[in-house]
Amino acid sequence: MSTGAAFAQEAIDPTDYVPFDEAQAEIGRLLFYDPILSGNRNISCGTCHHHDLAGGDGLPLGIGEGGEGLGADRVASLDTPIEKRVPRNAPALFNLGHTSIELLFHDGRLSVSDLYQNGFNSPAEEWLPLGLDNIVAAQALFPIVSEVEMAGSPEENEIAGRAYERIDYPWPIIAFNVRTIPEYGEMFVAAFEEVDTADDVTIVEVANAIAAFITSEWRSHDSAYDRFLAGDTTALTAQQQSGMELFFGEAGCSDCHKGPLLSDQEFHALALPHFGPGRTRRFDPYSRDLGRMAETDVLEDAYRFRTPQLRNVALTGPYGHNGAYDTIEGIVRHHLSPVESFEAWQPADVALPEVEWLAEIDFVSFQDRRERARLSRAIDIEERSLTDAQVADVVAFLQGLTGDTALTGRLGRPETVPSGLPVEVRND
Repeated sequence: MSTGAAFAQEAIDPTDYVPFDEAQAEIGRLLFYDPILSGNRNISCGTCHHHDLAGGDGLPLGIGEGGEGLGADRVASLDTPIEKRVPRNAPALFNLGHTSIELLFHDGRLSVSDLYQNGFNSPAEEWLPLGLDNIVAAQALFPIVSEVEMAGSPEENEIAGRAYERIDYPWPIIAFNVRTIPEYGEMFVAAFEEVDTADDVTIVEVANAIAAFITSEWRSHDSAYDRFLAGDTTALTAQQQSGMELFFGEAGCSDCHKGPLLSDQEFHALALPHFGPGRTRRFDPYSRDLGRMAETDVLEDAYRFRTPQLRNVALTGPYGHNGAYDTIEGIVRHHLSPVESFEAWQPADVALPEVEWLAEIDFVSFQDRRERARLSRAIDIEERSLTDAQVADVVAFLQGLTGDTALTGRLGRPETVPSGLPVEVRND
């Protein structure tokens, strides 16, 4: 059996990560799990990106603000009924601090750029503040002002209300809520050179602290695959090595899943069935998701989404930008025959958290004949033919990408946070 000498494999270099400060990362760890960042003080970053769920939420489309519980136990509150689900699957956080990453979100709406003279092309445009350490710090600013993710409805709190006026208006309020908690204020003064008193803390320091945590916490290059690349030819089983040869060869997976992170960081259309609210544009007549096109206005970008990174993929289901497939085998088989898979897919194939008042509209666009035709024509990958045994081999290889510390992280989840608000934990 070949050991992959001819394959385009690249190991992760542990030095290829953005630098971080340990004290700032500790502040970020607390903020990440602290509901103080949310409009109604009832949800944290960790709700949808939890350690116990491999930095995700384990759901196809999550329930953000207005939900209760974690993962599969999360339900929509009847006290404040949600108007829609989170439009896309919560992406994993592994290796976001790698220096090769220059764009984020499924549609790439945040990218490294000097278009607005603040370092990034983002939904905040020229209102994104200066001084953000990296793209992860920039990304951290957007869920906290999203109505369906963390902000809540405008009539419920000031943060959500100001977000409707302009995207940056809530950030000073959030920074104030953080820095006026004495423990946070003291920690920021100690960790940030530019902060002399708690009053100096702005949303920039808040975002940079969260980024220091994310970029250091979920670094992952300790899998069997990594040991194999380092020279241990016994690290992968015979079946996993067979799957690796297929992945980098006949199966064509590495056409898009390439490089050290197993992603080309580009956008491809796969004809994934659409459901849920989607990220609609203002003039879209109904719920749908055009992916990259919504950002570029280029017709050829319709239904294209960013290639996901595959480290720890066995832990980060459901799969696809909307979690259409519950298993690795399901998404692998979709890649092999997108049109056939698209036609065979049914709403019962996805385990959406039950929300009775959304049931009638969850699959509106999926049932639209013309939208289905457009989706099934937008395919950037070619069909491949693999036997059942070969599919099993590829799946086995993907399971070999799971890191030893993937679920524990580096610092782990805190038991308490300075605000005194509850830290969510799973009810096992």
